[in-house]
Amino acid sequence: MTVVTKDDLIQSIADSLQYISYYHPIDFITALNEAYEREESRAAKDAMAQILINSRMCAQGNRPICQDTGIVNVFLQVGMDVRFETDISLEDMVNEGVRRAYLLPDNILRASVLADPAGKRINTKDNTPAVIYTELVPGDKIDVHVAAKGGGSEAKSKLVMLNPADSIVDWVIKTVPTMGAGWCPPGMLGIGIGGTAEKAVLMAKRSLMDPIDIHELLARGPSNRVEELRLEIFDKVNSLGIGAQGLGGLTTVLDVKVMDYPTHAANLPVAMIPNCAATRHAHFVLDGSGPAELEVPKLEDWPEITWEAGPSSRRVNLDTVTKEDVLQWQPGETLLLSGKMLTGRDAAHKKIRDLFAEGKSLPDGVDLNGKFIYYVGPVDPVREEVVGPAGPTTATRMDGFTDMMLEKTGLLGMIGKAERGPVAIESIKNHKAVYLMAVGGAAFLVSKAIRKSRVVAFEELGMEAIHEFEVQDMPVTVAVDTQGESVHVSGPKLWRSKIGKLPVVEI
Repeated sequence: MTVVTKDDLIQSIADSLQYISYYHPIDFITALNEAYEREESRAAKDAMAQILINSRMCAQGNRPICQDTGIVNVFLQVGMDVRFETDISLEDMVNEGVRRAYLLPDNILRASVLADPAGKRINTKDNTPAVIYTELVPGDKIDVHVAAKGGGSEAKSKLVMLNPADSIVDWVIKTVPTMGAGWCPPGMLGIGIGGTAEKAVLMAKRSLMDPIDIHELLARGPSNRVEELRLEIFDKVNSLGIGAQGLGGLTTVLDVKVMDYPTHAANLPVAMIPNCAATRHAHFVLDGSGPAELEVPKLEDWPEITWEAGPSSRRVNLDTVTKEDVLQWQPGETLLLSGKMLTGRDAAHKKIRDLFAEGKSLPDGVDLNGKFIYYVGPVDPVREEVVGPAGPTTATRMDGFTDMMLEKTGLLGMIGKAERGPVAIESIKNHKAVYLMAVGGAAFLVSKAIRKSRVVAFEELGMEAIHEFEVQDMPVTVAVDTQGESVHVSGPKLWRSKIGKLPVVEI
């Protein structure tokens, strides 16, 4: 009989969540670096360089890889010969570990979990509760997989009930382009096949916690149908040309994981969940000897990559930029932004919409006329920081607010991650505005361009409050120009035709 104490489990959960906030799995770094070396698309290569540099900085500074420090997923396999020394439940122990991790003063992690999801959506302040799955298995140990899943990639989860004769590969290849770039490729695809609907989704999520090993499989060849599917989907998804951050390129996925389970004769459930460039998961075993010890990776495991804006990059002063200036910007062009910008995400946009509906004006300190808004919810600063990691959030969530913002506030442009939808692009074109893209998964690197930060409105929203940032040489890409041309349409289309393994189709 193994005895595991309450303190050991709580401490292990807390330590693992801190660990994965700033250490990428080394297999991910190795695979991403190999993709970076192979990449021929300049835009995609630049994006991967920023992700790799950001990862190394986070490993050195013990700060979050991404501002979205995720919702916690915990998979527990509890040996039936384990006894807990505790006065609280298993879920309470796990949640206490989450609470301690996210409130640790030396590396505060962003609390993103909201209670009453269909109602008031109130932040729980400590990122609890976790999503916990528990199995009782033979043995005298506790096997634990911990992950912090970002909202952008989780939002792209898909479930379908196919007919038994349908092609799984065809469904995947048809579906991946509809997911856009909000899941921050290059990453992984987890696919669950069989069981029932909820079993398929659970397998898809669990598969993402296995190490990247597709190149080993490529070298030895498949030995069963699941491995054949992995290789076929890996090849065909990368042939779509979506590329890093959806900008077009050779690598969209670094691996494809597949788990299956027996299913009903009338059914073929298939779930697909992507993992983003901020891949965060850890595995440990508790055997009664104390809390888990997670091996600290060596800094030399990270490639030493430098990134500089090219000589053709355009420097932009946000305090003096005009509509006439914006008309000159070209799709795919790199800009270096300096000056003041405001921030705002979903909750802030909703509050602004409600104010306008009531005939009220914007709060004092919020003047968007001729200005840029950055879609971001930063991590709280620690020590000497001006702001914590502050990478972009998925811009498409703000599409429904875009016309209102451009028409009623005089907003000149927006900054976020991934593509904009047709409605937003049409509004951008009509108002001669612009959408700029920052690299998702490079939040700590982006934060180093922010020289000053202060909250100017809606302080009660926490990380979703409106901030004023003063930035210096913040790198962004012109993703939608004033004519409505989107690099997230033109880039993948170009690279699909270059790769040439699939017919060029409109998406």
